Amino acid sequence: MKIGRAICYSCGRKVEFPLEELLCRALGGWLAVCHLKGLQSVDHYNFCSFGCLQRWVDTQVPKIPEVFLKSLERKNDKYING
Repeated sequence: MKIGRAICYSCGRKVEFPLEELLCRALGGWLAVCHLKGLQSVDHYNFCSFGCLQRWVDTQVPKIPEVFLKSLERKNDKYING
């Protein structure tokens, strides 16, 4: 019997399952993400929980520096208060 393995892309948790088993049964409760990168270019990611998915999403989104956001507040206050 051949064994398949799924690994959580965020925390590394592993699940092994017989290849004859449907993937949806083996990974029940997991989240699967397909990232369409372009023509015939797709990345597949598996996550064992919403928390692991959230950690991955947070690494994909660029963060705006807090200093920049605070500078906008000061400029807006100056324009509003005259």
